[in-house]
Amino acid sequence: MNPGESSPAAPFQRESVIDHVTALFHEEIRSGRWAVGERIPVEAELARWTGAGRNSVREAVQALVQAGLVRREQGRGTFVTARSQLAESLRRRIPSAARREGLELRFAIDGATAALAAERRTGEDVASLRALLARRARSWEAPELAERIAADTALHRAVVVATHNDLFVELYDGLTGMFESVLEEDVVGEEDVHARQHAELVEAIAAGDAEGARRRIEELLAPLLAEAQHDV
Repeated sequence: MNPGESSPAAPFQRESVIDHVTALFHEEIRSGRWAVGERIPVEAELARWTGAGRNSVREAVQALVQAGLVRREQGRGTFVTARSQLAESLRRRIPSAARREGLELRFAIDGATAALAAERRTGEDVASLRALLARRARSWEAPELAERIAADTALHRAVVVATHNDLFVELYDGLTGMFESVLEEDVVGEEDVHARQHAELVEAIAAGDAEGARRRIEELLAPLLAEAQHDV
């Protein structure tokens, strides 16, 4: 994103400059204007946008690095790694989580967000869900497991977005790595055995059927969770 596209930063006093600039950068990340995986603007551009000196900008960016929200890559720039410190903490916890733990968490979150999405979805949300459902179906026409995982994750994230609750979106983004690792065992084979449940989930949300959307999630995840619990 070009920072010039958002409202220019107002002038501020020297004693608050670093805190002020850091807060501006946090908001760019929190809002998603600087998306996870995206390179942030270069130092000179940030200095022009904020009206702060380059030393202050550099210190503000370093504060983001220390918080785990961005990382510097030599010769490439600085990239967003998490939307919040919560998301970063969850990302660090993911590698030690068991499949059962991941499924239990997803069962709780996906059920709640599906029901809420059915109550709050807009026409734009429904269009996005249907487009991503089609992408998910197409992903099973080829053997690339990474695309199947990405397509499934994108669809479920769109359900979360349809809640219009930023905290749910932030939480989901922090858990994406865990959810993707849980999916690795479920996208092999030639047949998409969960196609019907996903289609019915989208239609329940589109129809405003909160209880129906929750039931579709339960139908989708309960057998996987029972299997994981049995294996413990």
